[in-house]
Amino acid sequence: MADELRGQLRRDEPMARHVSWRAGGNASQVYQPADTTDLQFFLTTLPAGEPVYFVGLGSNLLVRDGGLKGTVILTHWALRGLRLEPGGTEIYAEAGLPGPRVARFAAMHGLTGAEFLAGIPGTVGGALAMNAGCYGRETWDIVQRVHTVGRNGEVRARLPSEYRIAYRDVRHKEDSEEWFLSATFRLVPGDGAASRERIKELLARRIATQPLGEPNAGSVFRNPRGDFAARLIEACGLKGRAIGGAVISTKHANFIVNRGYARAADIEALIDCAQAAVREKFGIELEREVRIIGKRA
Repeated sequence: MADELRGQLRRDEPMARHVSWRAGGNASQVYQPADTTDLQFFLTTLPAGEPVYFVGLGSNLLVRDGGLKGTVILTHWALRGLRLEPGGTEIYAEAGLPGPRVARFAAMHGLTGAEFLAGIPGTVGGALAMNAGCYGRETWDIVQRVHTVGRNGEVRARLPSEYRIAYRDVRHKEDSEEWFLSATFRLVPGDGAASRERIKELLARRIATQPLGEPNAGSVFRNPRGDFAARLIEACGLKGRAIGGAVISTKHANFIVNRGYARAADIEALIDCAQAAVREKFGIELEREVRIIGKRA
């Protein structure tokens, strides 16, 4: 392990620069590691009990306007290793890589089963942490093993059997405080050209059905069993409902977009509004898919 820091440390950093909603307060400090070894050492320098948040592309995160105490670690600048493993059926991908890049890499090597990752706007690390999925597939369907790092800088290899894996929820069975560094995906040899075509179709569907041209965080709510959050929100007449600079998308009701001047409080108020309306009309409690952290202004 290194004995000096080589990454970039910034104090009182605006998190609006690092989340896809482009809104929110400041973090006490943000660290951009140079590589895995640098990250390991940095973690050992933090005070005991210091809150730590790993952030990739910030596509599933809202930081309240009052900001947050603790350390944010940005993974997408350093943790970007990607390779085909010996044997030709496994891909090693580090936590900072965007999901679509992994999908394309797999298709280029004639491997199938990772196409759905093209529909996930975040990084591998985020997909692992929440078992992200779309179009009938989920991240942990294809995970062979993962590597994690703990507060003491120790890197461990973990198997899926060591986790409780559910819809949009992943927890280590021992509740140990670790963060994902990488995953090895087990895939199936197949028609790479057909996979590339499938990826194009999925991306075209995303463009046609989601407000990708405006700042958003992807799906706000988990789909209730047997139903869709977007259908329920739309049925409540909330498409286009605005609070401050935030609005429930008219293109997809499970998306909230920033019209350019939204505060985190505007976005959170719309989230609360949608939950209350669906609860009152259908008796269903929508569960957030996005994570909200920090303090109110």
